[in-house]
Amino acid sequence: MRVLILSVTAGFGHHATAKAIGDMLESKGAEVHTLDVYAYISNLIKTTIDKGYLFSSKHMQTLYRLVYQLAENNGASYFNSAPSIINIINALGASKFAKVIANHVPDVIICTHVFAAQMVDELKKRKKLADIETIGIVTDYTLHPYWEDVPRVQYIVTASELLTYRCVQRGLPEDRILPFGIPVHPKFNEKLSREDAAAQLGIDPNKKTILLMGGSMGHADHVKNIESLSQIGTPFQFLVVCGNNKKMLYHVEQFASHYQGSCKIYPYGFVHNVEVMMSASDCIVSKPGGLTVSEALAKNLPMLLFDPIPGHEERNVDFLVNNGMAALITKHFPIDEAVYELFCNPVRLETVRRTMSEIAHPDATERLAEFVLRKR
Repeated sequence: MRVLILSVTAGFGHHATAKAIGDMLESKGAEVHTLDVYAYISNLIKTTIDKGYLFSSKHMQTLYRLVYQLAENNGASYFNSAPSIINIINALGASKFAKVIANHVPDVIICTHVFAAQMVDELKKRKKLADIETIGIVTDYTLHPYWEDVPRVQYIVTASELLTYRCVQRGLPEDRILPFGIPVHPKFNEKLSREDAAAQLGIDPNKKTILLMGGSMGHADHVKNIESLSQIGTPFQFLVVCGNNKKMLYHVEQFASHYQGSCKIYPYGFVHNVEVMMSASDCIVSKPGGLTVSEALAKNLPMLLFDPIPGHEERNVDFLVNNGMAALITKHFPIDEAVYELFCNPVRLETVRRTMSEIAHPDATERLAEFVLRKR
């Protein structure tokens, strides 16, 4: 079976989801090709979408939130009444991308970003994809309003069956909804003991360990967070992942080289062994990106979340906090209080872990692969 996975560069998570799905399908014998939709239409458009997303989500949060809420409140009709820039790009690039798809002759197309799904929907509308099965992957714990506007994408994979009611209320027929969970790489479903993980990292398995992350671009003030957490008095180990933010990595390394407290600080840039770090940790402090959250759920790692991007990440926080799986760090509930409260109450900590295990879908990628390959 030939599977074509379509993604869009807007942060790192959508490509990571595409790789997780692709690796699983290939392990089961499928022929897989993964493409960045806009890279095949125009590198300028690809770069503009990526940079525009990163800039607006960080520096124009009020406007970003307003646009999301307008779309959320008005539903799919919001997009039909006035074509968006993305719709225009898809309309102009559809013919070119149809030829790309035709060259791959896929049996199934999987979209890990809604913009890719919109392109597929446009091609379906033009009768360009014939009988190719199409599947969209929602990589957040909500239904982004754009997903309501791709009626020709046959199936929509959601993060949890708890979201099915919301999806139906937003207009998705229940027979289109596949509540498999957000696909994460199979390595997050592999059992790795704390001791073995600590040995791989060269850290003490007997010390409380906190994993500090800030997304692929390292959007977090890790030095400030370490200073706050050091006030608790516990000799923590900090695994500090700075992603692609080289400036932040430099600051953390400089701080660690002069730090004289009882904690241990281990700075990292962009890493490929997050599953090992999660296995060695007692909790994660992170932005609430859908993929990171799903990886933590798969590893049963309690979460303290901060600084959600307006819109979809705020909805992730709503889902996780309302279901008792995470806490949100705020100005009035700072990181040191959040960590102290989490660790000083073993009963609560165990309740959080139990709830996470009940709602998590560590087998999401395998379930999706089995669904895709069911007709071969």
